[in-house]
Amino acid sequence: MGMKYAYPLLALALSAAAPPKLDPDTAAWWATTAQLSNDSMEGRDTGSAAYDRAARLVAAKFNAAGLKPAGENGSWYQRVPMHEIGVPSATIIAGNRRLVFLHDLTVAPALGMPTHLNAALAYGGYCSADALRAVRGKIVICHGTHKAGLPGVAEREKAVRAAGAAGMLTIADPGFTVEPPRWPYAYARTVTLSTDPRKPDPFLKMTLNAAALGKLVTGKDAARLVGAGSAGKPLPSFDIPARFGAQFVIRKREITSPNVIAMLPGSDPGLANQAIVLTAHLDGYGYGEPVNGDRIYNGTLDDAAYVALLIRLAERRHGQPFRRPILLLVVTGEEKGLLGSKWFVAHPTVPLARIAGDINLDQLRPIFPLELLTVHALNDTTIGDDARAVAQGLGIQVQVDPEPERNLLSRSDNWPFMQAGIPATGFVFGYRPGSRSERIYRQWYRTGYHKPQDDLKQPMDWKAAADFNRFFYGLVERVADQPTPPVWKSESKLRPKTGS
Repeated sequence: MGMKYAYPLLALALSAAAPPKLDPDTAAWWATTAQLSNDSMEGRDTGSAAYDRAARLVAAKFNAAGLKPAGENGSWYQRVPMHEIGVPSATIIAGNRRLVFLHDLTVAPALGMPTHLNAALAYGGYCSADALRAVRGKIVICHGTHKAGLPGVAEREKAVRAAGAAGMLTIADPGFTVEPPRWPYAYARTVTLSTDPRKPDPFLKMTLNAAALGKLVTGKDAARLVGAGSAGKPLPSFDIPARFGAQFVIRKREITSPNVIAMLPGSDPGLANQAIVLTAHLDGYGYGEPVNGDRIYNGTLDDAAYVALLIRLAERRHGQPFRRPILLLVVTGEEKGLLGSKWFVAHPTVPLARIAGDINLDQLRPIFPLELLTVHALNDTTIGDDARAVAQGLGIQVQVDPEPERNLLSRSDNWPFMQAGIPATGFVFGYRPGSRSERIYRQWYRTGYHKPQDDLKQPMDWKAAADFNRFFYGLVERVADQPTPPVWKSESKLRPKTGS
Protein backbone atom coordinates (compact mmCIF):
# COMPACT_ATOMS: atom_id res chain seq x y z
CA MET A 1 0.00 0.00 0.00
CA GLY A 2 1.17 3.55 0.62
CA MET A 3 4.60 4.87 1.50
CA LYS A 4 5.48 6.34 4.88
CA TYR A 5 4.01 9.73 5.62
CA ALA A 6 5.87 13.00 5.39
CA TYR A 7 4.46 14.26 8.67
CA PRO A 8 5.65 11.79 11.37
CA LEU A 9 5.49 14.35 14.18
CA LEU A 10 1.88 15.15 13.43
CA ALA A 11 1.12 11.46 13.19
CA LEU A 12 2.45 10.59 16.63
CA ALA A 13 -0.84 11.41 18.31
CA LEU A 14 -2.81 9.50 15.69
CA SER A 15 -3.09 5.83 14.91
CA ALA A 16 -1.64 4.66 11.61
CA ALA A 17 -3.76 1.48 11.67
CA ALA A 18 -7.13 0.56 13.10
CA PRO A 19 -6.76 0.20 16.88
CA PRO A 20 -8.10 -2.99 18.44
CA LYS A 21 -10.83 -1.30 20.48
CA LEU A 22 -12.87 0.74 18.02
CA ASP A 23 -16.54 1.01 18.90
CA PRO A 24 -18.55 -1.64 17.00
CA ASP A 25 -20.09 0.76 14.49
CA THR A 26 -16.77 2.39 13.55
CA ALA A 27 -15.09 -1.02 13.41
CA ALA A 28 -17.74 -2.34 11.01
CA TRP A 29 -17.41 0.79 8.84
CA TRP A 30 -13.64 0.47 8.69
CA ALA A 31 -13.79 -3.25 7.93
CA THR A 32 -15.88 -2.49 4.83
CA THR A 33 -13.51 0.35 3.95
CA ALA A 34 -10.66 -2.15 4.09
CA GLN A 35 -12.52 -4.56 1.80
CA LEU A 36 -13.02 -1.80 -0.75
CA SER A 37 -9.56 -0.24 -0.66
CA ASN A 38 -7.01 -2.95 0.10
CA ASP A 39 -4.41 -3.67 -2.55
CA SER A 40 -6.47 -6.49 -4.09
CA MET A 41 -8.98 -3.86 -5.24
CA GLU A 42 -6.16 -2.20 -7.23
CA GLY A 43 -7.47 1.33 -6.70
CA ARG A 44 -10.83 0.71 -8.46
CA ASP A 45 -10.05 2.62 -11.64
CA THR A 46 -13.06 3.47 -13.80
CA GLY A 47 -13.61 0.80 -16.43
CA SER A 48 -11.30 -1.74 -14.80
CA ALA A 49 -12.04 -5.32 -13.74
CA ALA A 50 -11.07 -4.28 -10.20
CA TYR A 51 -13.74 -1.57 -10.20
CA ASP A 52 -16.30 -4.17 -11.32
CA ARG A 53 -15.27 -6.43 -8.42
CA ALA A 54 -15.79 -3.56 -6.02
CA ALA A 55 -19.19 -2.80 -7.55
CA ARG A 56 -20.28 -6.42 -7.08
CA LEU A 57 -19.18 -6.27 -3.45
CA VAL A 58 -21.21 -3.10 -2.88
CA ALA A 59 -24.29 -4.66 -4.49
CA ALA A 60 -23.93 -7.79 -2.38
CA LYS A 61 -23.73 -5.72 0.80
CA PHE A 62 -26.77 -3.67 -0.20
CA ASN A 63 -28.65 -6.90 -0.84
CA ALA A 64 -27.62 -8.35 2.53
CA ALA A 65 -28.77 -5.17 4.25
CA GLY A 66 -32.29 -5.58 2.89
CA LEU A 67 -32.25 -2.90 0.20
CA LYS A 68 -33.99 -3.20 -3.16
CA PRO A 69 -32.15 -2.99 -6.50
CA ALA A 70 -32.83 0.32 -8.26
CA GLY A 71 -30.64 0.14 -11.34
CA GLU A 72 -31.53 -0.77 -14.90
CA ASN A 73 -33.93 -3.60 -15.65
CA GLY A 74 -34.42 -4.52 -12.02
CA SER A 75 -30.69 -4.90 -11.39
CA TRP A 76 -28.32 -3.20 -8.96
CA TYR A 77 -26.40 -1.55 -11.79
CA GLN A 78 -26.63 1.29 -14.26
CA ARG A 79 -24.23 0.97 -17.17
CA VAL A 80 -22.31 4.17 -17.94
CA PRO A 81 -20.67 4.14 -21.41
CA MET A 82 -17.48 6.16 -21.79
CA HIS A 83 -14.72 7.00 -24.24
CA GLU A 84 -11.12 7.22 -23.07
CA ILE A 85 -8.11 8.87 -24.70
CA GLY A 86 -4.83 8.22 -22.93
CA VAL A 87 -1.16 8.98 -23.38
CA PRO A 88 0.65 6.00 -21.84
CA SER A 89 4.09 7.38 -22.75
CA ALA A 90 5.71 10.45 -24.22
CA THR A 91 9.14 11.75 -25.12
CA ILE A 92 9.52 15.49 -24.58
CA ILE A 93 12.60 17.64 -25.20
CA ALA A 94 13.23 21.37 -24.85
CA GLY A 95 16.39 22.23 -26.75
CA ASN A 96 18.77 19.49 -25.64
CA ARG A 97 17.07 18.92 -22.26
CA ARG A 98 14.65 16.08 -21.66
CA LEU A 99 11.53 16.57 -19.59
CA VAL A 100 10.30 13.56 -17.63
CA PHE A 101 6.70 12.78 -18.54
CA LEU A 102 4.29 12.92 -15.55
CA HIS A 103 7.05 14.33 -13.32
CA ASP A 104 8.11 17.49 -15.14
CA LEU A 105 5.13 17.79 -17.43
CA THR A 106 1.79 16.20 -18.25
CA VAL A 107 -0.74 16.59 -21.05
CA ALA A 108 -4.52 16.65 -21.23
CA PRO A 109 -5.22 14.11 -24.01
CA ALA A 110 -7.76 15.21 -26.58
CA LEU A 111 -9.23 13.94 -29.82
CA GLY A 112 -7.14 15.38 -32.64
CA MET A 113 -4.02 16.04 -30.60
CA PRO A 114 -0.78 15.58 -32.57
CA THR A 115 1.43 12.55 -32.06
CA HIS A 116 4.53 14.56 -33.04
CA LEU A 117 5.33 18.19 -32.42
CA ASN A 118 8.31 20.44 -33.10
CA ALA A 119 7.48 24.03 -32.23
CA ALA A 120 9.04 27.27 -31.06
CA LEU A 121 8.57 28.29 -27.41
CA ALA A 122 7.47 31.56 -25.86
CA TYR A 123 6.95 32.71 -22.29
CA GLY A 124 3.71 34.66 -21.92
CA GLY A 125 3.64 35.58 -18.23
CA TYR A 126 0.00 35.38 -17.10
CA CYS A 127 -1.04 35.07 -20.77
CA SER A 128 -3.39 38.00 -20.91
CA ALA A 129 -4.34 38.89 -24.48
CA ASP A 130 -2.07 41.94 -24.56
CA ALA A 131 0.97 39.88 -23.46
CA LEU A 132 0.82 37.53 -26.44
CA ARG A 133 2.55 38.84 -29.53
CA ALA A 134 3.90 36.78 -32.43
CA VAL A 135 3.13 33.43 -30.82
CA ARG A 136 1.36 31.83 -33.78
CA GLY A 137 2.36 28.16 -34.06
CA LYS A 138 4.30 28.28 -30.79
CA ILE A 139 3.92 26.59 -27.43
CA VAL A 140 3.22 29.34 -24.90
CA ILE A 141 4.21 29.02 -21.25
CA CYS A 142 1.67 30.62 -18.90
CA HIS A 143 1.78 31.02 -15.14
CA GLY A 144 -1.31 29.27 -13.76
CA THR A 145 -2.26 31.85 -11.17
CA HIS A 146 -5.48 31.67 -9.15
CA LYS A 147 -5.23 35.27 -7.92
CA ALA A 148 -8.18 37.59 -8.36
CA GLY A 149 -7.62 40.30 -10.97
CA LEU A 150 -5.32 38.14 -13.10
CA PRO A 151 -6.37 35.90 -16.00
CA GLY A 152 -8.03 32.68 -14.89
CA VAL A 153 -7.99 29.28 -16.57
CA ALA A 154 -10.60 30.04 -19.22
CA GLU A 155 -9.29 33.53 -19.96
CA ARG A 156 -5.72 32.28 -20.43
CA GLU A 157 -6.76 29.54 -22.81
CA LYS A 158 -9.01 31.85 -24.80
CA ALA A 159 -6.18 34.37 -25.25
CA VAL A 160 -3.59 31.75 -26.26
CA ARG A 161 -5.95 30.13 -28.76
CA ALA A 162 -6.93 33.50 -30.21
CA ALA A 163 -3.25 34.33 -30.73
CA GLY A 164 -2.87 31.25 -32.94
CA ALA A 165 -0.56 29.25 -30.67
CA ALA A 166 -0.15 25.51 -31.13
CA GLY A 167 -0.68 24.91 -27.45
CA MET A 168 -0.10 26.12 -23.93
CA LEU A 169 2.08 24.88 -21.10
CA THR A 170 0.61 26.06 -17.80
CA ILE A 171 2.92 26.29 -14.80
CA ALA A 172 1.19 24.59 -11.85
CA ASP A 173 1.43 27.44 -9.34
CA PRO A 174 3.28 26.42 -6.15
CA GLY A 175 1.93 29.61 -4.59
CA PHE A 176 -1.61 28.17 -4.61
CA THR A 177 -1.16 26.89 -1.08
CA VAL A 178 -4.83 26.03 -0.44
CA GLU A 179 -4.39 23.14 -2.88
CA PRO A 180 -0.73 22.88 -3.88
CA PRO A 181 0.38 21.11 -7.07
CA ARG A 182 1.08 17.40 -6.67
CA TRP A 183 3.74 15.62 -8.70
CA PRO A 184 4.02 13.11 -10.24
CA TYR A 185 0.68 12.84 -11.99
CA ALA A 186 -0.74 9.31 -11.83
CA TYR A 187 -1.29 9.19 -15.59
CA ALA A 188 -2.54 11.24 -18.53
CA ARG A 189 -6.07 10.23 -19.53
CA THR A 190 -9.25 12.02 -20.58
CA VAL A 191 -12.52 10.16 -20.13
CA THR A 192 -15.84 11.47 -21.41
CA LEU A 193 -19.34 10.08 -21.67
CA SER A 194 -19.80 8.23 -24.96
CA THR A 195 -22.76 10.48 -25.75
CA ASP A 196 -20.71 13.68 -25.46
CA PRO A 197 -19.93 15.43 -28.77
CA ARG A 198 -16.52 14.58 -30.20
CA LYS A 199 -14.81 17.40 -32.00
CA PRO A 200 -11.14 17.01 -32.96
CA ASP A 201 -8.92 19.67 -31.41
CA PRO A 202 -5.19 19.87 -32.28
CA PHE A 203 -4.54 22.50 -29.58
CA LEU A 204 -2.26 21.01 -26.90
CA LYS A 205 -3.03 21.68 -23.23
CA MET A 206 -0.17 20.74 -20.93
CA THR A 207 0.83 21.35 -17.33
CA LEU A 208 4.38 22.08 -16.18
CA ASN A 209 5.98 21.38 -12.83
CA ALA A 210 7.32 24.75 -11.67
CA ALA A 211 10.57 23.04 -10.66
CA ALA A 212 11.15 22.11 -14.32
CA LEU A 213 10.78 25.64 -15.75
CA GLY A 214 14.56 26.01 -15.77
CA LYS A 215 14.78 23.25 -18.39
CA LEU A 216 12.88 25.47 -20.83
CA VAL A 217 13.93 29.06 -20.07
CA THR A 218 17.69 28.65 -20.09
CA GLY A 219 19.49 31.91 -19.51
CA LYS A 220 16.63 33.23 -17.35
CA ASP A 221 16.14 33.05 -13.59
CA ALA A 222 13.37 30.45 -13.53
CA ALA A 223 13.01 30.53 -9.75
CA ARG A 224 12.50 34.29 -9.82
CA LEU A 225 9.84 33.99 -12.53
CA VAL A 226 8.00 31.33 -10.51
CA GLY A 227 8.24 33.38 -7.33
CA ALA A 228 6.95 36.52 -9.01
CA GLY A 229 4.10 34.61 -10.62
CA SER A 230 3.09 33.03 -7.34
CA ALA A 231 3.07 36.46 -5.71
CA GLY A 232 1.02 38.02 -8.51
CA LYS A 233 3.83 40.43 -9.45
CA PRO A 234 4.32 41.67 -13.01
CA LEU A 235 5.77 39.09 -15.40
CA PRO A 236 7.59 39.60 -18.70
CA SER A 237 6.87 38.06 -22.08
CA PHE A 238 9.70 36.77 -24.26
CA ASP A 239 10.65 34.24 -26.91
CA ILE A 240 12.69 31.19 -25.89
CA PRO A 241 15.55 30.02 -28.14
CA ALA A 242 14.99 26.32 -27.44
CA ARG A 243 12.44 24.44 -29.50
CA PHE A 244 9.85 22.16 -27.96
CA GLY A 245 9.80 18.62 -29.33
CA ALA A 246 7.30 15.97 -28.30
CA GLN A 247 6.23 12.50 -29.35
CA PHE A 248 3.04 11.16 -27.79
CA VAL A 249 1.80 7.59 -27.83
CA ILE A 250 -2.00 7.83 -27.96
CA ARG A 251 -4.47 5.09 -27.10
CA LYS A 252 -8.24 5.23 -27.41
CA ARG A 253 -10.85 2.81 -26.13
CA GLU A 254 -14.53 2.50 -25.35
CA ILE A 255 -15.24 1.45 -21.77
CA THR A 256 -18.23 0.92 -19.53
CA SER A 257 -18.42 1.17 -15.77
CA PRO A 258 -21.52 0.76 -13.59
CA ASN A 259 -23.19 2.92 -11.02
CA VAL A 260 -24.55 0.79 -8.16
CA ILE A 261 -28.06 1.86 -7.14
CA ALA A 262 -30.21 0.65 -4.26
CA MET A 263 -33.48 1.75 -2.66
CA LEU A 264 -34.75 1.71 0.89
CA PRO A 265 -38.49 2.31 0.35
CA GLY A 266 -40.20 4.82 2.61
CA SER A 267 -42.92 4.13 5.15
CA ASP A 268 -45.18 7.12 4.38
CA PRO A 269 -47.15 6.76 1.12
CA GLY A 270 -47.69 10.51 1.10
CA LEU A 271 -43.92 11.08 0.83
CA ALA A 272 -43.21 8.35 -1.71
CA ASN A 273 -42.36 10.93 -4.40
CA GLN A 274 -39.81 12.72 -2.21
CA ALA A 275 -36.80 10.39 -2.30
CA ILE A 276 -33.54 11.50 -0.71
CA VAL A 277 -30.46 10.47 -2.69
CA LEU A 278 -27.24 9.60 -0.86
CA THR A 279 -24.20 9.71 -3.15
CA ALA A 280 -20.56 8.62 -2.90
CA HIS A 281 -18.10 7.60 -5.59
CA LEU A 282 -16.60 4.15 -5.81
CA ASP A 283 -13.93 4.85 -8.40
CA GLY A 284 -10.35 5.73 -7.57
CA TYR A 285 -7.21 6.22 -9.65
CA GLY A 286 -6.19 2.57 -9.93
CA TYR A 287 -2.60 1.95 -11.00
CA GLY A 288 -0.50 5.03 -11.66
CA GLU A 289 2.98 6.48 -11.76
CA PRO A 290 4.86 4.96 -8.79
CA VAL A 291 5.57 7.03 -5.68
CA ASN A 292 8.45 5.47 -3.74
CA GLY A 293 7.81 2.23 -5.59
CA ASP A 294 4.06 2.11 -4.86
CA ARG A 295 1.84 2.01 -7.97
CA ILE A 296 -1.56 1.43 -6.35
CA TYR A 297 -3.59 4.57 -5.67
CA ASN A 298 -5.89 2.89 -3.12
CA GLY A 299 -8.29 5.82 -2.59
CA THR A 300 -9.17 4.83 0.97
CA LEU A 301 -10.55 8.21 2.05
CA ASP A 302 -11.29 9.25 -1.53
CA ASP A 303 -13.83 7.72 -1.53
CA ALA A 304 -13.96 4.08 -0.39
CA ALA A 305 -14.56 5.02 3.25
CA TYR A 306 -17.71 6.93 2.35
CA VAL A 307 -19.12 4.26 0.07
CA ALA A 308 -18.59 2.09 3.15
CA LEU A 309 -20.55 4.63 5.20
CA LEU A 310 -23.54 4.32 2.85
CA ILE A 311 -23.32 0.56 3.30
CA ARG A 312 -23.08 0.97 7.07
CA LEU A 313 -26.17 3.20 7.14
CA ALA A 314 -28.10 0.48 5.32
CA GLU A 315 -26.81 -2.22 7.65
CA ARG A 316 -27.87 -0.24 10.70
CA ARG A 317 -31.43 0.07 9.37
CA HIS A 318 -31.87 -3.71 8.82
CA GLY A 319 -34.44 -2.88 6.12
CA GLN A 320 -36.44 -0.61 8.43
CA PRO A 321 -37.65 2.42 6.45
CA PHE A 322 -37.48 6.13 7.05
CA ARG A 323 -40.62 8.07 6.15
CA ARG A 324 -39.15 9.07 2.79
CA PRO A 325 -37.50 6.66 0.35
CA ILE A 326 -33.71 6.62 0.41
CA LEU A 327 -31.88 6.08 -2.89
CA LEU A 328 -28.27 4.99 -2.36
CA LEU A 329 -26.32 5.96 -5.48
CA VAL A 330 -22.72 4.74 -5.64
CA VAL A 331 -21.28 6.35 -8.74
CA THR A 332 -18.45 5.65 -11.12
CA GLY A 333 -16.19 8.07 -12.97
CA GLU A 334 -16.16 10.87 -10.39
CA GLU A 335 -12.41 11.22 -10.70
CA LYS A 336 -12.79 11.50 -14.47
CA GLY A 337 -15.30 14.37 -14.35
CA LEU A 338 -18.40 13.40 -12.32
CA LEU A 339 -19.36 11.05 -15.14
CA GLY A 340 -21.49 8.60 -13.16
CA SER A 341 -23.58 11.27 -11.47
CA LYS A 342 -23.96 13.22 -14.71
CA TRP A 343 -25.16 10.06 -16.43
CA PHE A 344 -27.65 9.29 -13.68
CA VAL A 345 -29.11 12.78 -13.76
CA ALA A 346 -29.46 12.55 -17.55
CA HIS A 347 -30.79 8.96 -17.42
CA PRO A 348 -32.38 8.58 -13.98
CA THR A 349 -33.61 5.17 -12.89
CA VAL A 350 -35.93 7.06 -10.54
CA PRO A 351 -37.56 10.12 -12.15
CA LEU A 352 -35.91 13.35 -11.07
CA ALA A 353 -39.35 14.73 -10.23
CA ARG A 354 -39.48 12.13 -7.45
CA ILE A 355 -36.10 13.15 -5.96
CA ALA A 356 -36.27 15.80 -3.26
CA GLY A 357 -32.62 16.19 -2.29
CA ASP A 358 -29.08 14.83 -2.39
CA ILE A 359 -26.56 14.38 0.42
CA ASN A 360 -23.09 13.69 -1.00
CA LEU A 361 -20.13 12.11 0.76
CA ASP A 362 -16.71 13.06 -0.62
CA GLN A 363 -13.83 15.40 0.29
CA LEU A 364 -13.89 14.04 3.88
CA ARG A 365 -10.59 13.63 5.72
CA PRO A 366 -10.99 12.37 9.34
CA ILE A 367 -7.35 12.99 10.20
CA PHE A 368 -7.83 15.67 12.89
CA PRO A 369 -10.59 16.48 15.41
CA LEU A 370 -14.02 17.31 14.01
CA GLU A 371 -14.82 20.60 15.71
CA LEU A 372 -15.78 22.60 12.61
CA LEU A 373 -17.54 21.34 9.48
CA THR A 374 -17.73 23.11 6.14
CA VAL A 375 -21.19 22.52 4.67
CA HIS A 376 -21.51 23.16 0.95
CA ALA A 377 -24.50 25.36 0.07
CA LEU A 378 -25.05 25.86 3.79
CA ASN A 379 -27.29 28.89 3.32
CA ASP A 380 -28.84 27.87 0.01
CA THR A 381 -31.23 25.08 0.98
CA THR A 382 -33.02 23.79 4.04
CA ILE A 383 -30.61 20.84 4.10
CA GLY A 384 -28.09 23.39 5.36
CA ASP A 385 -30.42 24.23 8.25
CA ASP A 386 -30.77 20.52 9.01
CA ALA A 387 -26.99 20.08 8.95
CA ARG A 388 -26.57 23.03 11.30
CA ALA A 389 -29.10 21.61 13.76
CA VAL A 390 -27.64 18.10 13.78
CA ALA A 391 -24.07 19.40 14.09
CA GLN A 392 -25.03 21.70 16.96
CA GLY A 393 -26.47 18.72 18.84
CA LEU A 394 -23.09 17.01 18.55
CA GLY A 395 -21.06 20.06 19.55
CA ILE A 396 -19.80 20.67 16.01
CA GLN A 397 -19.78 24.15 14.51
CA VAL A 398 -20.55 24.69 10.82
CA GLN A 399 -19.30 27.22 8.28
CA VAL A 400 -19.62 28.18 4.64
CA ASP A 401 -16.71 27.24 2.38
CA PRO A 402 -13.76 29.46 3.42
CA GLU A 403 -11.85 28.67 0.20
CA PRO A 404 -14.28 29.24 -2.69
CA GLU A 405 -11.37 29.62 -5.12
CA ARG A 406 -10.99 25.81 -5.02
CA ASN A 407 -14.49 25.37 -6.48
CA LEU A 408 -15.10 22.35 -4.26
CA LEU A 409 -18.87 22.73 -4.55
CA SER A 410 -18.79 21.97 -8.26
CA ARG A 411 -16.10 19.28 -8.07
CA SER A 412 -18.17 16.48 -6.57
CA ASP A 413 -21.30 14.48 -7.26
CA ASN A 414 -23.71 16.86 -5.56
CA TRP A 415 -23.17 19.29 -8.44
CA PRO A 416 -25.10 17.55 -11.26
CA PHE A 417 -28.09 17.31 -8.92
CA MET A 418 -27.86 21.00 -8.08
CA GLN A 419 -27.64 21.85 -11.77
CA ALA A 420 -30.85 19.87 -12.25
CA GLY A 421 -32.54 22.01 -9.58
CA ILE A 422 -32.36 19.48 -6.75
CA PRO A 423 -31.25 20.76 -3.30
CA ALA A 424 -27.94 19.13 -2.38
CA THR A 425 -24.98 19.40 -0.06
CA GLY A 426 -21.57 17.93 0.79
CA PHE A 427 -19.03 18.39 3.55
CA VAL A 428 -15.36 19.12 4.32
CA PHE A 429 -13.64 18.85 7.69
CA GLY A 430 -12.90 22.44 8.74
CA TYR A 431 -10.10 23.95 10.82
CA ARG A 432 -9.11 27.24 12.38
CA PRO A 433 -6.47 29.20 10.43
CA GLY A 434 -3.00 28.54 11.78
CA SER A 435 -4.08 25.54 13.83
CA ARG A 436 -2.50 22.10 14.09
CA SER A 437 -5.55 20.76 12.25
CA GLU A 438 -4.83 23.04 9.33
CA ARG A 439 -1.20 21.87 9.21
CA ILE A 440 -2.34 18.23 9.06
CA TYR A 441 -4.92 19.02 6.38
CA ARG A 442 -2.48 20.96 4.20
CA GLN A 443 0.12 18.21 4.49
CA TRP A 444 -2.43 15.59 3.43
CA TYR A 445 -3.18 17.58 0.30
CA ARG A 446 0.53 17.73 -0.49
CA THR A 447 1.29 14.07 0.11
CA GLY A 448 -1.97 12.08 0.31
CA TYR A 449 -4.50 13.49 -2.13
CA HIS A 450 -4.69 11.35 -5.29
CA LYS A 451 -1.55 9.54 -4.18
CA PRO A 452 -0.72 5.98 -3.09
CA GLN A 453 -0.46 7.30 0.49
CA ASP A 454 -4.26 7.51 0.67
CA ASP A 455 -4.38 3.92 1.89
CA LEU A 456 -5.34 1.88 4.94
CA LYS A 457 -2.05 2.63 6.70
CA GLN A 458 -2.48 6.39 6.82
CA PRO A 459 -2.86 8.26 10.11
CA MET A 460 -6.47 8.56 11.23
CA ASP A 461 -8.31 10.38 13.99
CA TRP A 462 -10.77 7.65 14.94
CA LYS A 463 -12.91 9.86 17.16
CA ALA A 464 -13.29 12.37 14.34
CA ALA A 465 -14.27 9.57 11.97
CA ALA A 466 -16.91 8.30 14.40
CA ASP A 467 -18.14 11.83 15.06
CA PHE A 468 -18.75 12.47 11.37
CA ASN A 469 -20.46 9.11 10.92
CA ARG A 470 -22.86 9.97 13.76
CA PHE A 471 -23.49 13.35 12.17
CA PHE A 472 -24.33 11.67 8.86
CA TYR A 473 -26.70 9.16 10.43
CA GLY A 474 -28.48 11.98 12.25
CA LEU A 475 -28.72 14.19 9.19
CA VAL A 476 -30.19 11.46 6.99
CA GLU A 477 -32.76 10.63 9.64
CA ARG A 478 -33.75 14.27 10.07
CA VAL A 479 -34.07 15.00 6.34
CA ALA A 480 -35.85 11.73 5.60
CA ASP A 481 -38.35 11.87 8.47
CA GLN A 482 -39.36 15.52 8.84
CA PRO A 483 -42.76 16.66 7.50
CA THR A 484 -41.49 18.88 4.66
CA PRO A 485 -38.97 18.03 1.92
CA PRO A 486 -35.78 19.99 1.28
CA VAL A 487 -36.29 23.24 -0.61
CA TRP A 488 -34.15 26.03 -2.00
CA LYS A 489 -34.07 29.31 -0.11
CA SER A 490 -35.39 32.27 -2.01
CA GLU A 491 -32.16 34.27 -1.52
CA SER A 492 -29.89 31.51 -2.86
CA LYS A 493 -27.78 32.44 -5.88
CA LEU A 494 -27.60 28.74 -6.73
CA ARG A 495 -31.36 28.36 -6.79
CA PRO A 496 -32.67 27.41 -10.24
CA LYS A 497 -34.49 30.21 -12.01
CA THR A 498 -37.53 28.02 -12.52
CA GLY A 499 -37.76 25.87 -9.43
CA SER A 500 -38.92 25.69 -5.90
